[in-house]
Amino acid sequence: MEKRYNGKAIYQPKGKAAEYSPWACNFFTGCSNDCSYCYCKRGVLNHYWSTNPKLKKRFKDEGHAIEVFNKELDFVISNYPKIKDQGLLFSFTTDPLLSETRSLTLRCTQVANEKGIPVKILTKRADFVDVVKFLWLDTKLTAFGFTLTGFDEEEPWASPTDERIEAMRELHEMGFRTFASIEPILTPAMSRNMIEATRGYCDFYKIGLISGKGKDFYNETHLKSFYAWLSLKASDLKIYLKDSIINHLGIKREELPGHFVNSNYNIFNYE
Repeated sequence: MEKRYNGKAIYQPKGKAAEYSPWACNFFTGCSNDCSYCYCKRGVLNHYWSTNPKLKKRFKDEGHAIEVFNKELDFVISNYPKIKDQGLLFSFTTDPLLSETRSLTLRCTQVANEKGIPVKILTKRADFVDVVKFLWLDTKLTAFGFTLTGFDEEEPWASPTDERIEAMRELHEMGFRTFASIEPILTPAMSRNMIEATRGYCDFYKIGLISGKGKDFYNETHLKSFYAWLSLKASDLKIYLKDSIINHLGIKREELPGHFVNSNYNIFNYE
């Protein structure tokens, strides 16, 4: 059995995070978006979580973080070659495109691209696109994802939803792969609106329920209707339903229609 890798920057997530990405990189903890539903505010990160993102203490400064990232990435490439297909996610412990985190994220994305490693960046920001236009990033190896719940009031300091959607459109037109994290579903109706609003320039959707809430949080009829719509009216889209919604609705993954993909779906496959 392959030993799980756990470096200072790069690691293989466990549990629900592993369902989202088999490889990830975290440089910072804390996030100024201050979303009401943020899982980082609970659990193991709760005792030192802040709305002021800070470089982890294991790194002396950003230059040292890049040095560590380089060495760890070389090791992973040599010993875990599947990363070339699976890609690397930024980030589970912050928004990687905040003004405080953006520079390090994009510099390390360039490093990964140069080594042939795909990078997926998940954000709630829209104010970085003009920066990307002046960088060398491999459009075949870089994907930008946006969390889209549709409820700006639950994400008070994130970029407004309409700006995120516009940023997705611009990046897609620039040639980048794009994806949407429709998670958490706050209401099925709004999640459907988010999918409709991004249709045509979103390559992949990941959909999941809010964590830490009981079954009574959702109207069961509305949730089942949303699943029916995804099954019948969204067959032109690539969709991954997370275990949270699969288990809640009692669906057998092997019986899903063909446009529903598995967690190992490769967004960078252009065939």
